[in-house]
Amino acid sequence: MNIGLIAHDAKKKLMQNFCIAYRGILSKNELYATGTTGRLIEEVANLNVHKYLAGHLGGGQQLAAQIEHNEIDLVIFLRDALSAKSHEPDVNNVVRLCDMHNIPLATNLATAELLIKALDRGDLEWREMYR
Repeated sequence: MNIGLIAHDAKKKLMQNFCIAYRGILSKNELYATGTTGRLIEEVANLNVHKYLAGHLGGGQQLAAQIEHNEIDLVIFLRDALSAKSHEPDVNNVVRLCDMHNIPLATNLATAELLIKALDRGDLEWREMYR
C-alpha cells in the first residue's frame, strides 16, 4: 500500500512518535511524505520515505497530485487545528481529494491508529481492487 504522511509543524514530533510505534507495519508499505516530515521520520524511525518538497513549498500539492491519480491508498495527516496555515488551500485540497477518491484519511492520532491497525489486519485490501 502507498501511504501519504503529512504533519503540520506542531504535530511533527507526534508523527515521529507514531512512526516509531508503528514502524513494523509502516516498513511493509511505500511511504510518501512532505519534505520536512519525511526527513524527520527517516531520522528517528529508520524508514525509507519518498520525500516531496516541504509542505509550504508545494509538497502538499505534489502529494495531492498522487492522490488525484489514485496512487495513494491511505493518508495520515496530523493537522494543527488551532493555527491557520498560509498554504491552507493545499491542506483543504488533500482532504477534498481523499473524500473524492475514497481514500481513508486520518487527521488525528486516534484515527491514525485505527487505520494503521486496520491496514495491518488486511481491512484495506479493497484499495487494491479500487485502483
